[in-house]
Amino acid sequence: MSGPALRVEDLEVRLRRVTLLRRVTLEVPAGEIVGLVGRNGAGKTTTLRAIMGLMPVAAGAILADGHDVRRVPAYQRARLGLGYMPEDRRLIPGLRVVDNLLVPVWAGSVRDGEARLARVLEATPELRVLAGRPVAQLSGGQQKLVALARALVVGTRWLLLDEPFEGLAPALADRMADLLHRVVRGEGPGILIVESARHRVGRLARVIYTLERGEVVGKDVIGG
Repeated sequence: MSGPALRVEDLEVRLRRVTLLRRVTLEVPAGEIVGLVGRNGAGKTTTLRAIMGLMPVAAGAILADGHDVRRVPAYQRARLGLGYMPEDRRLIPGLRVVDNLLVPVWAGSVRDGEARLARVLEATPELRVLAGRPVAQLSGGQQKLVALARALVVGTRWLLLDEPFEGLAPALADRMADLLHRVVRGEGPGILIVESARHRVGRLARVIYTLERGEVVGKDVIGG
């Protein structure tokens, strides 16, 4: 295993008196796709939100290339090369596609934002033709692709994708899977994909972690 890794060690998250995550440990190496699967309510989204600084961490560490980032404000984590695609997309309907793609660049004062945008639009020609259209005019599947592209703009080192294939037509799901494969080629970012259905990530991931009731209960190495 070479290159930078995103590692979560013994992560615990509590909300009031309820423990949502218990000693969660997982690793996302550079240039690899990792799956995190489990039933609804298992804690998958909470794990991603904790990594992104959107949930308070009670214990444990979140290491980006060996550096604990828990004290880095959420709005600055894009500078670390972390891109996040929420399950509900969190797009701004009244803004154009191109403006939605640049929101994390503006929020995190990321340098070379326009160059990054150009690279992502080159990789997603279907969005290039929609760049000037308001997001509210797009289909649900197209909006999912916008959310993925937005994560790609800042996710130069790691991508955190929450249910990216949920609700997609088979053709668009295949298109997105192909895009993710191309993204990780060579020295591409590490990708952590959260899915409720294992089969959606099984054909992509080299390692799959299983989460139940806030705890990692299994780790499968595909082909290993």
